[in-house]
Amino acid sequence: MYKNENQIEGRNAILEALRNNRDMEKLYIVKGNTEGSVKKIVALAAQNNVVIQEVSRQKLDELSQTKNHQGVIAIASAHNYAEVDDILQYAEQKGEPPFIVILDGITDPHNLGAIIRSAECAGAHGVIVPKHRSVGLNATVAKTSAGAIEYMPVARVTNIVKTMEQLKKQGLWFACADMKGLDYFDTDMKGSIGIVIGSEGEGVSRLVKQNCDFTVAIPMYGKISSLNASVAAGLLLYEVVRQRKFLS
Repeated sequence: MYKNENQIEGRNAILEALRNNRDMEKLYIVKGNTEGSVKKIVALAAQNNVVIQEVSRQKLDELSQTKNHQGVIAIASAHNYAEVDDILQYAEQKGEPPFIVILDGITDPHNLGAIIRSAECAGAHGVIVPKHRSVGLNATVAKTSAGAIEYMPVARVTNIVKTMEQLKKQGLWFACADMKGLDYFDTDMKGSIGIVIGSEGEGVSRLVKQNCDFTVAIPMYGKISSLNASVAAGLLLYEVVRQRKFLS
């Protein structure tokens, strides 16, 4: 049986993790069990914006690795999240215009890990993911990133659109990856830039796309009409590198 090293079981262990501000992906509790220390755990988890899911005791028994979960199981993040301000400060420390990747609805941990790896290699200053409808920094993401998760700030936000609006006030422009956009090598991505990548199935959501400044497309010459999200991200990231480093 695969062991998830980021799974925390038992009331005291989870309570202490929350008190010490350990970032968590999700908290599972048995339906109807909100008494005593579980009530404290739920309150603290809600205060820390942790996703809380009520499940049956049978489901919790199936998830349990210790077989002594005491009605609660938490999935901790493989790495603590950064704040959006941390990403901007990182860019400022490097003396570079901000270069950010925003991911809208990436649910495959292998894709997220690969994008974090590409972002770190390309010199991006941070990755932003939404709290809901997105995979978080779990163990698979950490492994797929090949260590990049230790160096690349990843911020998790409640509302992508509001975050983009705030970043626009900081001077960022947003390029949305979309098949109907301009060829990516015909667009100017040298300044403060946010590359927005959507899910493989649905692409970038309507509201997020509306808040982008322009759309960029990767031309397709074969019979397949789209690329894997992490591959598309890699190409666009390195177009930013090419324009910043090699074009006058």
